Amino acid sequence: MLKVLRRILLIALLTVGAAYLLYQGFLFWRALDKFPPTTVVADVPVGGLTLDAAREAINERYLAPVSIYNGDQRAAEIMPADVGFSIDTETMLAEAQTEWQKQEMWLRYVEFVIGLSPEPIVVDIRAQHDDGALSNQLNMVADFVDRPAQGPQLLADTGEIQPGQSGTVTDRAATLDALRAALYSPEDRRVDLLMIEEPAPEWDIRVLQDAIEKQLASFDGFGSVFILDLQTGEEVRINSDVAVSALSILKIAIFVEAYRALDNPPTDFEQELFMSTATASSNHSANLLLHVIAGEDNTYEGAAVLTEEMHHLGMVNSFMAIPYDATVVPSRPSTYTTPANANPTIDTRPDPSMQTTAEDIGSLLAMLYYCAKGEGGLLAVYPGEITQEECQAIVDLMVQNVEGNLIRFGVPDGVPVSHKHGWSFNEHGDAGIVYSPGGDYVIYTLLAQPDSDWLSSEYSFPILREIARAAYNYFNHDHPFAGRPPHQVEELEAIRAGGN
Repeated sequence: MLKVLRRILLIALLTVGAAYLLYQGFLFWRALDKFPPTTVVADVPVGGLTLDAAREAINERYLAPVSIYNGDQRAAEIMPADVGFSIDTETMLAEAQTEWQKQEMWLRYVEFVIGLSPEPIVVDIRAQHDDGALSNQLNMVADFVDRPAQGPQLLADTGEIQPGQSGTVTDRAATLDALRAALYSPEDRRVDLLMIEEPAPEWDIRVLQDAIEKQLASFDGFGSVFILDLQTGEEVRINSDVAVSALSILKIAIFVEAYRALDNPPTDFEQELFMSTATASSNHSANLLLHVIAGEDNTYEGAAVLTEEMHHLGMVNSFMAIPYDATVVPSRPSTYTTPANANPTIDTRPDPSMQTTAEDIGSLLAMLYYCAKGEGGLLAVYPGEITQEECQAIVDLMVQNVEGNLIRFGVPDGVPVSHKHGWSFNEHGDAGIVYSPGGDYVIYTLLAQPDSDWLSSEYSFPILREIARAAYNYFNHDHPFAGRPPHQVEELEAIRAGGN
């Protein structure tokens, strides 16, 4: 009886065991189309999922938009497709399947039955994107949210300073790194813009350059400006190396060369030549001063010496080939080739007989300024040939030029301006030294309309005046000049000296 019971029990156990194994086999068979529990593809757990479900899970995560936040506000969403993002889901899933199927079927079944976790299967992400497109998307967002620091400005109406303001801008390189990471992350699809605090720019001569460029933006012709801070050496250069007509502004060089040629103080006649050239812009007197420079009654030789000495001083873009109101002679050059006019990037159609640049005239005025103080290049290049007293005499001479429509118009009465103006039918300019309470400076300004035969002073003069006033207010921002009342405009027009 006992043996029978044992046999029945054994048969029952075997039957139950077989049934269990058959049931587990059924479950194992059903699980064959699913990934093992420890399978991770592209950082997405796909264990227990079918191939289609795993594909959907991966694509759902990686094709979701990346949200960009500016603080608590969502600034934008980037769709992966818009930045060329593509993920090779099929290859990754095929690799996971291959790893799982490497093991013998019966071993996989045994592990399944006894509940032993299989070796983890981890497949790294395989994806790519267009980094340029991603950068462009970020730039569009950053351009919208950035608030760059604002530099101080000269207010055109009052001449007062508008203080600079600090700002915040996107750290684009760091944010781009974060965007890349989010694009390749299945979970963290949020990126916070990384911002940088920008301090307000300091007050410097760029403020003046910006103010002048705004003035020139209202002029549809050509503008050339050179300003030199005689205390610091800082400069404003706007088309300052472009060849332009020298006009009567070149008479500044005639003054310097004529005084250098004199061995004694000027005679009354010579002094009258200086005065009429400076204050009335007399071309006849200027040509007679060329005789002084030449040491003979030969204006062409005087022009040649003037050109040679300008080049000797380093002003290689300045020359006078033909004297004022003169004609070409066969024995003399009718023009010169200079670095500025040889291959011009901007062609102002300058007078072929006499040319210069804003830099050349500005440099000559700076030399004259320092010479009058007993230092600088003129005294070094011409020791014993020109003196401090002669340079001061030239400065004082040009202070008597009361042409007030350009540089002098932009400074208060009582501020000494040693300058020489010049204009033609389609060019208006002025150059000089301003001795202002806030600091001395050299200024050269010229406006031209090369494509026209005429430039109206009603168009050019207001711009040139405002440039001169902006320069004065930059150097005297504690006590800016608000400008002249309208009635003074008419008075200054009435005393405007003619010239070319």
